Amino acid sequence: MKYRLLILLMICTTVAGLSSCDESLSYSHYEHAPLTGWEKNDTLIFCTRPVAKTGRYHIEVGLRTTNDYPFTSVSLNIEQYVSSQAVKVNYKPLLILMEKNGKIKGQGVSLYQYTMPLADIKLQQGDSVRFCVRHDMKREILPGIADVGITLTRR
Repeated sequence: MKYRLLILLMICTTVAGLSSCDESLSYSHYEHAPLTGWEKNDTLIFCTRPVAKTGRYHIEVGLRTTNDYPFTSVSLNIEQYVSSQAVKVNYKPLLILMEKNGKIKGQGVSLYQYTMPLADIKLQQGDSVRFCVRHDMKREILPGIADVGITLTRR
């Protein structure tokens, strides 16, 4: 009897959690970088589904690194294509991963998570967005980059 009550409680908690999902979140996806190192010419591509509502959308870039990453920052080159526009927008964010005193700015223990606001854009209902992400470091192959992600949230 106690187990049935416990199972019923777990099901109710799961259903309540799923029904309270964030409706403003339109897209969130991470791509794995190669384990051997992220090469400069390796482009990670993110394609959103068409947005349901017209409005302003906030773009965030995410990064996960391991202890093998040898630098205190990473420079990215991100190209953005919106389906209804004939314009390519290029961003070149610099993600600072470590403070000057050596303290890691990311969250985690052996895998560190970083997020950085990128831009706000205006999208029409039915627009989809394609992002192409490459690193823009002097070194050709970057070890220690585990994942790169893009999040799109309606404001």
